[in-house]
Amino acid sequence: MSKSSQNNTVASIKDLNVSFSNGKENVKVLHDINFDIFKNEILAVVGESGSGKSVTSKALMGLLPNATAQITAQELSLLGKDLLLLNDGEWSRFRGSEISMIFQEPMSSLNPTITCGQQVIEILQQHQKIDTSSARKEVFELFKKVKLPTPEITFSKYPHEISGGQMQRVMIAMAIACKPALLIADEPTTALDVTVQKEIILLLKELQQEYGMSILFISHDLSLVRAIADRILVMYQGKIVEQGTSKTIFETPKETYTKALIASRPSTTERVKKLPTISDFMQHTVDGDLITPSQRAATHKNIYNQDPLLHLVDIVKDYPLKVKLFKKQTYFRAVDGVSLNLYPGESLGLVGESGCGKSTLGNLILRLKDVTSGKIIYRNRDITHLTGKAMRELRKEIQIIFQDPFASLNPRLTVGQAIIEPMKWHGIGDNHAHRKEKVLALLKRVGLTEEHYNRYPHEFSGGQRQRIGIARTVALEPKLIVCDESVSALDISVQAQVLNLLNEFKADFGFSYLFISHDLAVVKYFCDQVIVMNKGKIEERNEADALYENPQSDYTKKLIAAIPQ
Repeated sequence: MSKSSQNNTVASIKDLNVSFSNGKENVKVLHDINFDIFKNEILAVVGESGSGKSVTSKALMGLLPNATAQITAQELSLLGKDLLLLNDGEWSRFRGSEISMIFQEPMSSLNPTITCGQQVIEILQQHQKIDTSSARKEVFELFKKVKLPTPEITFSKYPHEISGGQMQRVMIAMAIACKPALLIADEPTTALDVTVQKEIILLLKELQQEYGMSILFISHDLSLVRAIADRILVMYQGKIVEQGTSKTIFETPKETYTKALIASRPSTTERVKKLPTISDFMQHTVDGDLITPSQRAATHKNIYNQDPLLHLVDIVKDYPLKVKLFKKQTYFRAVDGVSLNLYPGESLGLVGESGCGKSTLGNLILRLKDVTSGKIIYRNRDITHLTGKAMRELRKEIQIIFQDPFASLNPRLTVGQAIIEPMKWHGIGDNHAHRKEKVLALLKRVGLTEEHYNRYPHEFSGGQRQRIGIARTVALEPKLIVCDESVSALDISVQAQVLNLLNEFKADFGFSYLFISHDLAVVKYFCDQVIVMNKGKIEERNEADALYENPQSDYTKKLIAAIPQ
């Protein structure tokens, strides 16, 4: 390496190998990783879960567990320092001041018992000689830089009192507080709304230019990094399979895997019958058949010539706000006069930013919450105030697939028990043997195997757990399924597999879906009609393609403009 290029290098990784011991053997997860990070650049690392992206970043941060991780490298250096030689004390000074990290889930990274402002003050005082008053002023400036509304008010709030996007901004403020040379952003926008996602991306780019720092941006979404990265590394199964400038990777990708990552995201210009997955590309089994406008019109004619399966009439949901002494009770209106129809065999999309009321509406339909006023008519029956046995019977017909499958599965039950238990409760199947037979067939259908029946949830990947959640829902033979952000946290390829699976089940069993999501590209592909919600009201509704091609309201135009292209 020449002296000039050395002076321009912030971090250097040569022949990095990482293995983990599981007690019986060493499992190698990184194989001869080589790359440099240069000053004042944004380097993106993309790939699916398990490709080694986060392990690489944790090796740079010194966060891999000493007890189980074996790290070897010809060079692993930051600002000329050999990271393999740093002790715990040196690492605690180094982290935060020279290298910093923004994590994927801000709620689990922020301390729930300390106010947002105080958490940033602690970072500043840990690495700088600064009094509390000066630190406080510095935090206000940082909060302004990361574009937090009302910095003074946010300073005194606890993490649970602000939105996901605002929490992520607090995390960014903490990460840049000591002006590190290298900022690692590990999936910092995965669970955020498309508009907030765009704001965070632009914010990171602005901060990088202002501070002259380098950013290592980790993501599974290639189309997202296109807007921010100078260079891109593509990782697959613990190896770097391709690297180049952002322009080169997108315009002339060499590796099949890179082409697969680019193509796995649903197109906003055409609708394929079956989304291609990574394995389709690797095995050259991509099915390019398209759904023509005339085919789609014929399908819609059949759907909308029926009576509605679900009919909402002027639904309102109010939440009481904290009562001040001697003041009258006030309310926050989360859902404000919503009326809609959902038809048998329809996939109805519900989109909007966080706080627009879409998940609340889903919970009202599921009768997990009671409406303040209005009517819910299901199969020509008023279910608004249903209770007792009648409500329990209805639970079988209206089911939900959750956003976080791990949180919705009991860690003490095997997969087989988790699926059989609700079947038994609702009287599905003649006996245990019959139910087990149905579950084994269903596991195969969702791409798992019979031997998975006796495994526990922690033994599966996120994509596999979502398949288990789908199998559990389908086992109850429902009529209507509410999908609440069911694919938003999944890898692009796993997302394609799950969407294909949902479409197969819709064709086979005649399911109807209420598909709640902030990912507009996915909604356009998957749904027949789309409803846009804003501040508790319906802003706009239309056939999915028509809504995207000709949005009427400024709010819908803003949402569509934020989709990564």
